[in-house]
Amino acid sequence: MRNSALIWIGGPLLLAACATTTARETTPEGYIAELPEAVLEIAAPYQDLSAVRIDPVDGCYVYRHVGVVETTFLPLRTRDGRPICTRAPGTPAG
Repeated sequence: MRNSALIWIGGPLLLAACATTTARETTPEGYIAELPEAVLEIAAPYQDLSAVRIDPVDGCYVYRHVGVVETTFLPLRTRDGRPICTRAPGTPAG
């Protein structure tokens, strides 16, 4: 009796935890829907431009890099390796 009660109570909780994690990964929040044309022209071609946002700390664009082990955000760079930013380095945020 006790085991069946654990299954009926614990089972849905376990499934709900999995569903929440999956939904959070597939619903990107804070990404830029459409990058400016100037950014598209200077961005290096090897970067994933489908998930880009602006880092609030330095004002630079970062993109989501999905690696073998982890997913992380890397600076969006030009073809010659310079970061693409919305403000000059050292300029305080608004």
